[in-house]
Amino acid sequence: MTFVVTENCIKCKYTDCVEVCPVDCFHEGPNFLVIDPDECIDCALCEPECPVEAILSEDDLPDSQQHFVELNAELAAEWPVITELVEPPADADDWRDKPNKLDLLER
Repeated sequence: MTFVVTENCIKCKYTDCVEVCPVDCFHEGPNFLVIDPDECIDCALCEPECPVEAILSEDDLPDSQQHFVELNAELAAEWPVITELVEPPADADDWRDKPNKLDLLER
């Protein structure tokens, strides 16, 4: 099992989670973070750090978010690792809990 970054992270991209990760499994894209499933050790430290509750255990993903398992793996192979807290986008709070953001994902 691994943890998965889901749709709520898109355009919010808070990085509180990356600082607590002991194995540096987070990767950063233009407006989204992902977790490398091959690196994640299922420690669960990141989940409570996410202010928009975008990180879920793979076992707890609702059906509507299942495609994020594959998306995290795909993008982790392409994007660079992020290990330090950075400022979120200026409009991050405006995007909190907005549905249907997948089309806004920048690769």
